[in-house]
Amino acid sequence: MTATLDLLKTRRSVPPPLLDGPGPDSAQLETILTAASRVPDHGKLAPWRFIVIAGEARERLGVIIARTFAADNPDAAPDRLAQERSRLTHAPLAIAVVSRAGPHVKIPEWEQVLSAGAATMNLVIAANAAGFATSWLTEWFAYDRRVLDALGLAPTEKLAGFVHIGRAREVPSDRPRPALADIVTYL
Repeated sequence: MTATLDLLKTRRSVPPPLLDGPGPDSAQLETILTAASRVPDHGKLAPWRFIVIAGEARERLGVIIARTFAADNPDAAPDRLAQERSRLTHAPLAIAVVSRAGPHVKIPEWEQVLSAGAATMNLVIAANAAGFATSWLTEWFAYDRRVLDALGLAPTEKLAGFVHIGRAREVPSDRPRPALADIVTYL
């Protein structure tokens, strides 16, 4: 239990440009995704799903992201378009977590959204516990319908974010965390 608590107390995000390979192999990835799916899910709805973006799929999606950016920013410099194209290529693997929350007779949509967030955090923790470094990001394209359509999201689905997974080339210094006295109330 000490190792688990130490991981939770010291976990840090590593920016995708600082993530190298190798990424998880298929057995490790299956373990990580299994842990990610073990979250509170009232009504057993599985109001989330995962899209694994690896190998050439990272470049293909990057082209779509860059084209979408260029359509909205026709004067964008070539280096900016290259930056957009490389968004998912830094880490060896990115996993998009899709929220499928929607109206339900018993389960409030808010609880379903929270379940998708919990699945994303479990994904981060599981990958870190497996020895990898991660970064959970959304960025502008996580909200752009053209990119979501390219990822195969239904019109009612939203993206909880992309979890980039790899090996940390370097671990950034920890950012300031809130003091418990500022965020905890005892009644």
